[in-house]
Amino acid sequence: MPANAPLAPAQLAFAANGTPYSPQFDDIYHSTDGGLGQARHVFLAGNALPQRWQRQARFTILETGFGLGLNFLATWAAWREDPQRPARLDYLSVEKHPFSAADLAALHQRWPEFAPLSQALLAQWPTLVPGFHRLYLEGGAVCLTLLFGDAQVQLRKLDAQADAIYLDGFAPDKNPDLWCAPVFKALARLSKPGATLATYTVAAAVRTGLNSAGFMPEKRPGFARKREMLVGHFVATHQDAAVAENQNTEFNPSPPGRGEQRAIVIGAGLAGSAISERLAARGWRVSLIERHAEPAQEASGNLAGIVRPMLSLDDNIASRLSRACFLFALNHWRSLQAEGLPLRWFPQGVLHIARDPQHEALQREIIAARQFPADFARWLDAAEASELLHWPVSLGAWLFPQGGHANPPSLCRAYLQRFPERIERLFIREALSLERTDTGWRVLDAQGEFIAQAPVVILASGAGAVRLPPPPDMAPSPLGGEGRGEGPTGWGEGWKTYLPIRRIRGQVSHIPEGKLPALPMALTREGYATPALDGWHCAGASYELEEDPALSTASSAGNLIRLEQMLPGSTQGIDASTLGGRVGLRAVAPDRLPLVGALPDPTARLDPHKARLIDVPRLAGLYGLLGLGSRGLVWHALAAELLAAQIAGDPMPLENDLIDAIDPARFLLRAQRRGQA
Repeated sequence: MPANAPLAPAQLAFAANGTPYSPQFDDIYHSTDGGLGQARHVFLAGNALPQRWQRQARFTILETGFGLGLNFLATWAAWREDPQRPARLDYLSVEKHPFSAADLAALHQRWPEFAPLSQALLAQWPTLVPGFHRLYLEGGAVCLTLLFGDAQVQLRKLDAQADAIYLDGFAPDKNPDLWCAPVFKALARLSKPGATLATYTVAAAVRTGLNSAGFMPEKRPGFARKREMLVGHFVATHQDAAVAENQNTEFNPSPPGRGEQRAIVIGAGLAGSAISERLAARGWRVSLIERHAEPAQEASGNLAGIVRPMLSLDDNIASRLSRACFLFALNHWRSLQAEGLPLRWFPQGVLHIARDPQHEALQREIIAARQFPADFARWLDAAEASELLHWPVSLGAWLFPQGGHANPPSLCRAYLQRFPERIERLFIREALSLERTDTGWRVLDAQGEFIAQAPVVILASGAGAVRLPPPPDMAPSPLGGEGRGEGPTGWGEGWKTYLPIRRIRGQVSHIPEGKLPALPMALTREGYATPALDGWHCAGASYELEEDPALSTASSAGNLIRLEQMLPGSTQGIDASTLGGRVGLRAVAPDRLPLVGALPDPTARLDPHKARLIDVPRLAGLYGLLGLGSRGLVWHALAAELLAAQIAGDPMPLENDLIDAIDPARFLLRAQRRGQA
């Protein structure tokens, strides 16, 4: 299965005796003597659970083969019933052919004791598209990360450290690709020293493969009529396993000590508010510094923006990242709405109209090639799109049924209201310098007055982040040589090379409700338009290489041109000079991707021929969540989850090639490879 192949869902079928059965693998999903009994005997007891997780702060389980989800439900139930359970349970599971939510609901009726758990799981069950999908249950205490796709591909892209492994694929003779050396070596890389494993099979090839990867397997009495099963534990070092796999583990910053779960976040836009909430959800205490009196006063302050993924024929990095971010954001916002938080999110759909006949043909080709489920994306011809909009359009369009439009300031307020006791608001304070200390960082204002101190600082203030002057003990130069860059540009002119963020002016026009057709959903083409919110349609947005904050008639006229291209005839009688609106200065990186992670040390000297991202020295405790650009509504929620996971030492919610693509150190590495440093 190619790494970017479309996902093929499981087919609901049953063997003659009623046991759930896979036609794709010609095998049953669990023992004919009972799936729940097998889950408890083989996988929980085989890993000495719940005893091994008791009195632990956290416990991580990795499974090969989610299947019916029965092992997960049994584990979740055992965790709930254990008064000595870990505070956080991470459960990671690979599945090449996931079931639809409807099929899982039918299958779970066989175990009515799990009905409440099944309902909670299925309420968040992801759209069946490839990639990682992170779900939070039990108020965030149980974290399920589903890896949809081929195990050999997905395990190679996972960064986690497992305490226990459930090997529960179809039988080795039915599905040999899951019981092979690359999978066993990947499991070794992902195992903590002493991690345990359990499986129902005792096939000689499985025992030999596990042993070669660093596990010590042994036979134990099996479940019901099956005489034997395997248990084992990991004995090789992580370095040995990585060498055996000929692959180094990905960069994962060491988390601060558990007694130092404090962080400072600079900037209270979407990025800063979201990372504050994600850290607070993990029990961290956050000091949020913002120069304005309220959150979302700059680039995150627009009345409305649209939320949709990107699509491409080759399912490239940007498309995969936007899909993951889009789906995580939808799920996260549903959870916040269920808690009664005041976010204004309208999942009425998004229609992306083709810009010309060639683009229309490409839209059709992408949908045919990627085989997305209809609830994620589908193509409509011009007649179907016109009927949906109640307005004639001349070309076809993509429909994103789960997309929509949102009010960004309301998202920021919701994030900050979720854990108010853990988020200290230091507003009307401007962070203008950093000092390193023996225990972390101090943040000072323009007068050198102390604002806050913590082991971790996160820059989430857009392009303003690179204006911070360097700590006194650092001396970056423009190209990494001796001497310190001086002046108002901050960390030397070289910092612009290492974090090359620039401001892009975006003007949104506000059109009174009634002046445009009553849009049933948001539209996009080369611009966008939203249904009326608070009496105004938003149409935009300009993309200009300047920083003038004043409204421009020329920018309003450009927005009307883009609107007319989407809805021919809709702008008649609208005078650009009379339109109000809002100007925001977006922070954009050259590759249009965010910068998320530990910041590089700008004084680092690397071998440009051998260095990789993992080799780049970092500024301990200093992180960035920057460069969200014009897609901040889509990027920010999962970007914050990723950064919080890196800081706290959690399993990663994204594939490691996507993490590398948004690593802030990528520009330093590229610059040095080009010989600029």
